[in-house]
Amino acid sequence: MAPPLPSDTLDLSRFDREGFARELDALHARLRAGIGEADRQHLRKMKRWSLALSALGLATGALLPNPLSALALAVGNVTRWGCWAHHVSHGGLDAVPGVKEGETSRGFARGWRRWVDWMDWIHPEAWHHEHDFLHHSRTGDPGDPDVTELNVRLMRESNWPRPLKWLVIAFFACTWKLTYYGPNTWHLLQRERRKRAGQALAPEPREAYGWTLLPVWKEGLSFWWRCALPYVAFRFVALPALLLPLGAWAAANACLTLLAAELLANAWAFFIIVPNHSGDDLYRFEDKAKDKGEYYLRQVVGSTNYACGTDGLDFLQAFLNYQVEHHLWPRLPPLKLREAQPQVKALCAKYGIPYTQESVHRRAARLVQLLLGDASMRVARCSEILDAPRAAG
Repeated sequence: MAPPLPSDTLDLSRFDREGFARELDALHARLRAGIGEADRQHLRKMKRWSLALSALGLATGALLPNPLSALALAVGNVTRWGCWAHHVSHGGLDAVPGVKEGETSRGFARGWRRWVDWMDWIHPEAWHHEHDFLHHSRTGDPGDPDVTELNVRLMRESNWPRPLKWLVIAFFACTWKLTYYGPNTWHLLQRERRKRAGQALAPEPREAYGWTLLPVWKEGLSFWWRCALPYVAFRFVALPALLLPLGAWAAANACLTLLAAELLANAWAFFIIVPNHSGDDLYRFEDKAKDKGEYYLRQVVGSTNYACGTDGLDFLQAFLNYQVEHHLWPRLPPLKLREAQPQVKALCAKYGIPYTQESVHRRAARLVQLLLGDASMRVARCSEILDAPRAAG
């Protein structure tokens, strides 16, 4: 059984919500004013690195399937998604003068551009709704579909044998875009479309989201037709076919390498993405934020950073190592997140707000403890805590 939820230890005795919001807004304005061509060129450089790794992995994997080629393909896959697609789709380059339409949130992965900008298990429109809207606006509260602790409640509260839990974690880590993220985001998009059409929507448990993976009814079939099969056709048919001039053996080797790379890419992404909001030192919330100061507070105490500061380190972690700053300002490009990080950390110290930063390895270990049911996140009703000093005064 999962341990009892930890008592809330969020000490906000020095927290001034208006002052904190004011200083963060001022910092954001300075950072936004500085966005320019250097940010665009930096993101393009990250994209070139990821494409080079992918090309190297595909070419060498065609000669002989091997783990190094698969690793190069996996890192290329994750970093092109995390460094380039993630930030461009958020609008990280929208403020750059003269930026191309395809490098803006308005044009990126729209229509036919999906095949060149965003070929993944996750449909770009579904990602935009689930991640950009639901996750970022409701981080850590019941409306956030990405609260890991709630999503794995069945396993955490079960008496399954320990080895079985480890096997479940390994399976989903290596397949989670297909078995979790893709169908869940698609399901939530379909619910939103039905809502916009005026259809009544009954509340449903989080466990219901994953049923979209099964092609036994209309929504499941549409997921496979619109999301999964296009990616399979592109990744495991079209790419290996490029090697056919070298012989069928080269295409077959490339396909095997791509399959191995897919497992590695899923695991790599899993252990740099999911720990961002998971761990026994981070908070989830039972209510919605009431104002900007409280919203900013939640983004900080519900997120964690990893080690950061250099292109190589940031690239390998797909710039997810600046999660606190990214959640404060999703539309900032990576260079500005790096610039903001020490200043945000200093402001948190000034206002008595815990700012979490650890190595990705330590955060992955905390995530596993959470998944196994050995640890729980801290739970807070921020509104009550913030309003208490006023009531006392």
